[in-house]
Amino acid sequence: MTAGSIFLWETLGTAVLILLGTGVVANHVLRKTNGNGGGILFITVGWAFAVFTGASIADKSGAHLNPAVTLGLAIAGKTKWADVPYYVAGQMVGAIIGAMLCWAAYKLQFDDHPEPENTLGIFSTGPQIKNTVWNLVTEIIGTFVLIAFILFSPGAGMDKAGLPQFGNGALGYAGVAFVVLVIGTSLGGPTGYAINPARDLGPRIAYSFLMPIKGKSSGNWGYAWIPVVGPLVGGSLAALLFLATK
Repeated sequence: MTAGSIFLWETLGTAVLILLGTGVVANHVLRKTNGNGGGILFITVGWAFAVFTGASIADKSGAHLNPAVTLGLAIAGKTKWADVPYYVAGQMVGAIIGAMLCWAAYKLQFDDHPEPENTLGIFSTGPQIKNTVWNLVTEIIGTFVLIAFILFSPGAGMDKAGLPQFGNGALGYAGVAFVVLVIGTSLGGPTGYAINPARDLGPRIAYSFLMPIKGKSSGNWGYAWIPVVGPLVGGSLAALLFLATK
């Protein structure tokens, strides 16, 4: 797999992931949509199958779609360190593109929304109770569960082309989707379960600097480092545990 191919497939897969994931939140939040007020389960199911769809599309690159996944797999020896920058670059570019496509799909609803200052939550996460340490702990725990599943579950390993295979062998990417679903329903309450630095940072950049939403809020940049650092720490800890149990 060439660097260009990694970048291309990660960009495409992450763009679809973010388009569908932020799209389900927009469908819930914005008025004059068919999904207005759909609720937390509506959102978590949508995000889970956004992961499934994006990962299936990006299969040729190994479908990381998440810098925490890439870092965890590199620490575990399942991804070449030289390839890490291309994975992360594709994930960030794809996340920005996906967020912009979501805004375009819902432009009329954004224009009509009576509280434009409260639209950041459609694209990025935020805590229900702000506490730096415990918000960070929540993101670490949620991402640890995700990366641990990828590394430890049946079927995890490398294929003949040297690409990491996510477990469960019988479910493939659907298995990852189910894990994301249960993380959302079980651990998503405190911080909105970013569990993916690109998923949070890319849309936050797009929202702050690219989207022409009149009356929008700032990007809440004081919190923005937590859904980046927390997932990277959680993914690293899962990988270190994997190495310690080999």
